[in-house]
Amino acid sequence: MGLPKTNRTSLIAIGASAGGIEAVSTLLRALPAAFDIPVVVVVHLPPNRPSLLPELFARHCALPVREAQDKEPLQAGTVYVAAPDYHLMIEPGGMLSLSCDAPVLFSRPSLDMLFESAALAYQESLLAIVLTGASADGAEGLATVRRLGGTGWVQEPEEAQASIMPLAAIKKAGADQVLRLHDMAGLLPGLMGREE
Repeated sequence: MGLPKTNRTSLIAIGASAGGIEAVSTLLRALPAAFDIPVVVVVHLPPNRPSLLPELFARHCALPVREAQDKEPLQAGTVYVAAPDYHLMIEPGGMLSLSCDAPVLFSRPSLDMLFESAALAYQESLLAIVLTGASADGAEGLATVRRLGGTGWVQEPEEAQASIMPLAAIKKAGADQVLRLHDMAGLLPGLMGREE
């Protein structure tokens, strides 16, 4: 129960805003060193200073964690974190792309931009996760994910530090599962090796 619709998850995209560092850390802590799926993370950040998120997340994660670079190919078992003031997108074929396009709902990086591009590239083999946050960013993107056959998990709004983002996602896109962080963390390791 709760696993994505397809037998194989090829990419996990996670988005968060207010309260997101702790929430993302909880999920990354659950991933074993042998986890073989790339993970891409967008957390809303101030645009005018370097991000410490890769270092912060690496403390909680057995996988390598790095800031995403333009035109970098996704590698299995690696966590990529969006850089400040750049949209992070996924190109067909599994290549990362950075963009200076206008902010979406006042945010760059934007969950919507990540989810929509990842949905086009990965379709039914994408798992998109919306966590705590204080804006509606991610709702449109999650709708695209689910429309193209991907799976959407949303953090239980009552548990989220900021419930606006998960509530907006559920209202706009629905969800395959609405889960507490502990339950999401318990499901993630089971995605490994689920072949068609």
